[in-house]
Amino acid sequence: MSCDSIPRRFPRRLPVRQILCLLPLALVAVVAVRHRSVLAEGFGHLTSAKWPWLLAAAAATCLTWVAAAVTRQGAVVQRLPRRRLLATQFAAGAANHLLPTGLGASAVNLRFMTVCGVPLARSSSALALYMLAESVARVGLLLALLIAFPDALSTGELLPDAAVGPLLLAVGGVVCVAMAVLLLVRRVRTAVFAFLRTALGEARSVHTRPARALALWGGSFSFPLLQASAFAAVGQAMGLPVPPLHMVVAYLAATVAVALVPTPGGIGSVEAALIVALVAAGGPAAVATAVVLTYRVITVWLPLLPGALTLGALLRLKMI
Repeated sequence: MSCDSIPRRFPRRLPVRQILCLLPLALVAVVAVRHRSVLAEGFGHLTSAKWPWLLAAAAATCLTWVAAAVTRQGAVVQRLPRRRLLATQFAAGAANHLLPTGLGASAVNLRFMTVCGVPLARSSSALALYMLAESVARVGLLLALLIAFPDALSTGELLPDAAVGPLLLAVGGVVCVAMAVLLLVRRVRTAVFAFLRTALGEARSVHTRPARALALWGGSFSFPLLQASAFAAVGQAMGLPVPPLHMVVAYLAATVAVALVPTPGGIGSVEAALIVALVAAGGPAAVATAVVLTYRVITVWLPLLPGALTLGALLRLKMI
């Protein structure tokens, strides 16, 4: 009997869509295995925390997906289906752990808008506008709070006076190098100008509709504030001796800084930056570490599996 005559129980190869549906679950397993020690330590701190504050942090985290959905809708003129848009933001959080610096969420949202009938050029412009608005809002909030609370971050213990000069020179050198690359490297200049051109072009269309402009900027400012509020709530739950507003400043400063580090989902770099920011805000290092680990468990690890399942379901139903 030849091998070809033997009935096969399994197809020779899985369809591409089935493979894509399995990828989110595989991603959860890989990320959990690689960071199991951090995950276990974070869950350990949950047992000794004040649960009402943890529930408040979880509620603020859920509202961040609503804020993201509002901002996404505000970035495009065409009306998007609300429930699918909200589910897509939840699923995009899981996809963000596959690619660095938000590329996973951008890919999911780009596919979602394309399936909803938004032309590819307009979808790309909406993504550029979303990224620009979110960056402007986050940096703007940080600067405003630093002006209102100039003593929120104390870098005296972390940064000796003798290191201030070299640090300023290093920052100035990085800025000069970035400007030189922008001016001299044609591909970089073209990419940056194309990004700004598409974002500003879509912004003109969106701002002709007051409801869209309100959604865009309201969501852009609400998103980092809700994230920072969840962080401050975890600090209260763990008994961190840092005022909540100072924790908000520390969170915004850390996330602005870590945006320059292209790690998938910010795993590793976000934890380090948040701990440093909390110590600079006056918190003990041990308690700051517990706060950051607990915060990451609530905002990253607990939603990871449901988000991956939602992503797989959206792929299977051909909604993205």
